[in-house]
Amino acid sequence: VQLQASGGGLMQAGGSVRLSCAASGVTFRSSYALGWFRQPPGKEREFVAVIGGGGSTLYTDSVKGRFTISRDNAKNTVFLQMNSLKPEDTAVYYCASGPNILAVIQTPNSWGQGTLVTVSS
Repeated sequence: VQLQASGGGLMQAGGSVRLSCAASGVTFRSSYALGWFRQPPGKEREFVAVIGGGGSTLYTDSVKGRFTISRDNAKNTVFLQMNSLKPEDTAVYYCASGPNILAVIQTPNSWGQGTLVTVSS
């Protein structure tokens, strides 16, 4: 599975941005879960959100109510709509895939290349 993320950039606090990640490859299945992780400067990578093949979602507490994960199965694409951005959201955002939600959270089998989101105060 190959994952191609896009949509990052420099944003102001309080603003919004939407990240996209397109999945491809002969092994990818529309039933796969897709998720987002992020790595803030100088910190470890952390889980952000995941969506299952059936549409179930999970979020880390710090983004609940501000970020929305969704997917377009026809295009094998996952989105992360990020609203009410805060400087602490600054990070490289990675998409990931796995056969189910738990697999994505614990041990994704594929990673995208990362896209940088910088939020200025």
